[in-house]
Amino acid sequence: MATNACKTNKIFVDDVAVKPSFLIQSGMTIEVKKEGYLLTFKVLKLLSKRVGAPIAVTCYEDLTPAEEKNKFKDWYVYHSKSEVRDKGIGRPTKRDRRDIDDFKWHSDEE
Repeated sequence: MATNACKTNKIFVDDVAVKPSFLIQSGMTIEVKKEGYLLTFKVLKLLSKRVGAPIAVTCYEDLTPAEEKNKFKDWYVYHSKSEVRDKGIGRPTKRDRRDIDDFKWHSDEE
C-alpha cells in the first residue's frame, strides 16, 4: 500500500513527492494524502526494528492541523454506525453484498 501511495504522489517528504525507495531521516516532515485528508508528521527518531505502538508514537510528532483531524472525526462518526441485519436470515450472498455496496456508494455521493 505504501509503494502504491508513493507511485500515485500521495506521499511528500519536505514538500517533495518521493519514490518508494526514499530513505527517511530524523527531522523530516512527511505529508500523507489519504482518502481526502492531509496528514502531517515530523520524524523525531528512527528505529532499527519493528516495535509496538506505545514505543512507535515516541518517534514522531503529529503536525496534522486541527481542521483536518475534525474532518476525519466527522467522517468516522458518520461511517462507524453499525449495520443491522435481521436475525436468522444468514450471511449476505455475493449479490446482496454488491447491492449493499452499490447502495452505500450512491448514498455517500449525495
